[in-house]
Amino acid sequence: MAMKLSQLLKRIDNKRFSSCGFDRDIVSICSDSKAVRPGALFVAIDGAKAKGSEFVAEAVIKGAVCIIAPLHTPSPVSAEMPFITFPDTRYALAVAADEFFGHPSGRIKVVGVTGTNGKTTITYLIRSILREAHFSAGILGTIGSIVKDTLIPALNTTPGAIEVQSLLQQMIDAGCHYCVMEVSSHGLDQKRVEAIDFTAGIFTNLTQDHLDYHIHLENYFLAKAKLFTALSKDAYALLNLDCPYGRRLVGMTQAPVVSFAIDSDADLRATDIKLSLDGSEFRLRSKEHEVTLSTRLIGRHNISNILASVAFSLTQGIGLEDIAKAVTAFSGVKGRLEKVCSADRNIFVDYAHTPDALENVLRILRQLSGGKLIVVFGCGGDRDRLKRPLMGSAAERYADTIIITSDNPRSEEPKDIAEAIASGIATKRYTIILDRREAIYEALRKAGSNDTILIAGKGHENYQIFKDKKVAFDDIIVAQECLRALGSHGST
Repeated sequence: MAMKLSQLLKRIDNKRFSSCGFDRDIVSICSDSKAVRPGALFVAIDGAKAKGSEFVAEAVIKGAVCIIAPLHTPSPVSAEMPFITFPDTRYALAVAADEFFGHPSGRIKVVGVTGTNGKTTITYLIRSILREAHFSAGILGTIGSIVKDTLIPALNTTPGAIEVQSLLQQMIDAGCHYCVMEVSSHGLDQKRVEAIDFTAGIFTNLTQDHLDYHIHLENYFLAKAKLFTALSKDAYALLNLDCPYGRRLVGMTQAPVVSFAIDSDADLRATDIKLSLDGSEFRLRSKEHEVTLSTRLIGRHNISNILASVAFSLTQGIGLEDIAKAVTAFSGVKGRLEKVCSADRNIFVDYAHTPDALENVLRILRQLSGGKLIVVFGCGGDRDRLKRPLMGSAAERYADTIIITSDNPRSEEPKDIAEAIASGIATKRYTIILDRREAIYEALRKAGSNDTILIAGKGHENYQIFKDKKVAFDDIIVAQECLRALGSHGST
């Protein structure tokens, strides 16, 4: 596959040719100098730790035939090679990648889901509804990308601009009608989805997270809002009106708004809610529809996720019969309030890694549990430090027993992270067990019959990241191993 440089750059205005603008055949696009091969266009992107211009010389040595770099980057190349400077190389990369792959989002319907919590569950539920209605759908998200039925592991919730466009093209080649993708605040801020024409944008909620990157909550919100300000009049904005930030978005998009809520007036509402540890039931109400929906998903937050999925599905003309079948059959997503098999205890693994997510899960388990509620959790290293005491406070409000442990400490000392979490616990006693396996074992050992244990923070992840290594670790597998070691019997 090759494309003329002039074709790739035709939508990029204000570019400056510092060297001769000979037209070249471009066989690939790269922003990572390690991936450059002969015939590549290399786009220099400034990162948090290094400037992209530092890697231009390496890209040239490896065979790049054109360079796009930030303004004022000195040209290290010969007069025969096009060297282009541009004010925003992230934008240039997104547009060039979109052009290189033939604007895939014009040939597949792309649904963007953004918000602090709920994105993964919504993307998977929408895919299930689409499949029930005989549409093929791919997924881009936290757990990975699904092209047809093939799972491709993910490094980021929202992949880089080149990978996003490549995956969209792969989905088209595989016969997919839709791509349902999680759109992170980082992905929006870094223009990874800049050139995508979204069929719909879904907003779940916004609470504290990623302030190590965004600094202020308002910046975090404005990054999320970019998905909706970019929607066309032909798209749909599906907004959660139970969240004040969702209400703000109503006036920030030109797309038609379809709202959903549990506690607020909205186009779609859930009433008559019945919750249990085996699932939920509620009455879905709108001007046109009223139906009872049953689900295996647990908790009010999952009812909100279902409302978002139903709201989108209705905009696509999918009937309530197909929607209800898919919602009833949907068993959930790996690591999202996933139940670990145990004869006498309720053991759940959940990805909750923000104060709001942890509080939501603990609140519902507190309401539905008959015995003690035990929580095991930590916080990731090199990430938002301000949320750590808030996580401790959330645990204190609902749990009877609190065990603080490690959760991807990265370059930080696990003990320092644990103590920061503990600083938010004012009255209840807690235990710090830095070894996550030992912490899970102790939680199960302490649990008696009918007690509930929540192992939070990692969910679907099957690894632990330390300062100098990445090791295999799966909360579900470890919990099962600990149960076997205990003979499936804890002690009170």
